[in-house]
Amino acid sequence: MLLSELLLLAALEVRIPGPEHQDQRAENENNYPLIPLHVRITFLKRTHSQEKERLREGVLRRLPANSLLFYSKWPVRPFMPQGRVAGQPRLRSFGISPSRLIRSNPSGIMDALTPAQLVRIEARALDALAARLEGAMASGFARAVDLIVRCGEGRGRVVVTGMGKSGIIAQKIAATLNSTGSPALFLHPAEALHGDLGMLARGDVVLALSSSGETEEILRLLPMLKRTGDALISFCCEMGSTLALASDVALDTGVEQEACAMGLAPTASTTAMLALGDALSVAVSWKKGFRQENFADLHPGGKLGKKLARVRELMHSGEAIPKVDRTTPMPSVIYEMSRKGLGMTVVTDGERLAGLISDGDLRRLLERKGPEALAMCAGEAMNAAPKTIAAQEFAARALSVMEENKITALVVVESGLVTGVLHLHDLWGLELI
Repeated sequence: MLLSELLLLAALEVRIPGPEHQDQRAENENNYPLIPLHVRITFLKRTHSQEKERLREGVLRRLPANSLLFYSKWPVRPFMPQGRVAGQPRLRSFGISPSRLIRSNPSGIMDALTPAQLVRIEARALDALAARLEGAMASGFARAVDLIVRCGEGRGRVVVTGMGKSGIIAQKIAATLNSTGSPALFLHPAEALHGDLGMLARGDVVLALSSSGETEEILRLLPMLKRTGDALISFCCEMGSTLALASDVALDTGVEQEACAMGLAPTASTTAMLALGDALSVAVSWKKGFRQENFADLHPGGKLGKKLARVRELMHSGEAIPKVDRTTPMPSVIYEMSRKGLGMTVVTDGERLAGLISDGDLRRLLERKGPEALAMCAGEAMNAAPKTIAAQEFAARALSVMEENKITALVVVESGLVTGVLHLHDLWGLELI
């Protein structure tokens, strides 16, 4: 048998079958030859028998539907698409190393799934997750939201942890929680065992991600997580696992199959974890009353920061405000407008807004009055009802007001007092125009 005929399995040890197995042959419903491979799964000596059974079940569920398994020399029936053995309960024990028969096509490699099929596998996993959230998992999800909200009220944080691919998803969930108003951090389980456990403080809620629920590094942390943290929430594909059973709330991210020809690479399961983490983060932010302005305060940089910039960050203030009083003669008004370079000036009574004179107002006045306009004062020439905006408003809102009224400047006021001027040119750098 050529090595090219073998499909090497990640996370499992695969060897060329020994001479005693060379005469074993079987054919599936499509009459493809089936090639036996020896697969060995090794457990730690201290692993409890129930934990072994759960881990074995998780591995076996990821084998393709056309696989046959042999326990020593005793065959079992073909796997069904759901990952169960036809006519038998789920496999709970294989103390003897199993052998897997892999279908071979003319090229010696298992039939590949198309990219579209892989995406649809992940889409079905998300559909199944949504159905659970509307059904059996709804109460558990609501309790997880309550635990995180209560944690935030007590100044606690969400400590998210996970190993491998689950750890990468955990980091993204921590980032989403932070950006939606729930302080969070990522705790690497391996580093936690060597001192980083100091990140965890009383009142924190721990969110642990593990597909199998038997990740050794996380299980070794369980006593400290339970003793120090306020609550433990877990995302697991195996709800009978050690982590799920030890959690205050365990949320099911199990999938029918991974989006992988071998059924082993974490794909659909990590997508489900990511989606569930997003749903949890957003649900918590809604319950906290997190608003657009809160989101803007946490995103001052980048394209998003520009989009959510506020008027107070862009307006001209202090000595940069073109300002005259009601009695100022028009030649002085024109000088102030030219000197400040904003094409307008505010007219005030003390510090309170009385009106505004713009370049357009001045041209229209000259058209009506001619040279006599220069003999007038600001109070006689001003627009007594200028458009204003508050300093805490978003810059995008200011642009909308300018466009609606076909003007180029807004007076920024607080309780009737002039605090600044915002010009259309001030918004160009935000790429809103």
